[in-house]
Amino acid sequence: MKTFVTTIIVFTAIVGGGVYLSAQGNETVRATWLWNPWLFVQDEDHILSFLENKRISDVYVQIDEEVPIDAYRQFIRRANEKGIRVHALDGAPNWIEYEEALERLFRWLDQYENVAQPNEKFSGVHVDVEPYLHVWWRTNREEAIASYQSVLQRARQLANERSLRFEVDIPFWFDEVKHRDKTLAEWVIAHVDGVTIMAYRDRADAIINIVKKEMQLAKKYGKQVVVGVETGQVDEGDDVSFFEEDETYMNEQLAIVQKHYARTKSFSGVAVHHTEQWMKRNGIVFE
Repeated sequence: MKTFVTTIIVFTAIVGGGVYLSAQGNETVRATWLWNPWLFVQDEDHILSFLENKRISDVYVQIDEEVPIDAYRQFIRRANEKGIRVHALDGAPNWIEYEEALERLFRWLDQYENVAQPNEKFSGVHVDVEPYLHVWWRTNREEAIASYQSVLQRARQLANERSLRFEVDIPFWFDEVKHRDKTLAEWVIAHVDGVTIMAYRDRADAIINIVKKEMQLAKKYGKQVVVGVETGQVDEGDDVSFFEEDETYMNEQLAIVQKHYARTKSFSGVAVHHTEQWMKRNGIVFE
């Protein structure tokens, strides 16, 4: 188990770079990914305080079968008390080859739901598969895409059977991948309840530009889009992540995106990838 070390405990309010997203009928989403659930096992108070301080409305939490179910129950209960929805997060590139991993996730969810109280329930299922990281994407893309579609169709079926909202992460460039008579972006948006676009750029104008096709597709199918940005160090170039910029600048850019899409019904909000990295930016590290 990791040891919690606080180098500088400064929970900066989002003001001073803050993005207070205005509601458009329904509450506008401000989300983040929590890939390491052991963090709330170690220090739940700091995780929840950080999420609340950053005005998070939705957190996508990785499902790890080694984490005690009671730890998830307590975290979700306390998050709900703060108005934060928790979504079950899972997925990997090899899911397109081994669909059993998906079935295993839903078996775990069934075990969880059997013991969870109403205020401890997940708000939905959030899947991040990224088939382009699988070798099939290079050797047999058609097979990779067909298997990916099969996984998403099965996941939505299993989610629907449990009355759970089903959302998927997709890269912005899926609108350039042709498959039969549609782009992959259109196919995914048509077959899920909502998408979070990995719109990884560090300028508002670039973010706005790379998600505009998805916004139009979401409007066509009556779906919702969350625009996600990156804060970690990446190898793809300096313009991909906000790693080199401060949080004030990042929030200013997100506010511009919000303002641009304020009247777009398919725009649901923004998401910051990811919680642990975001906390490090605020001087809080886990070891």
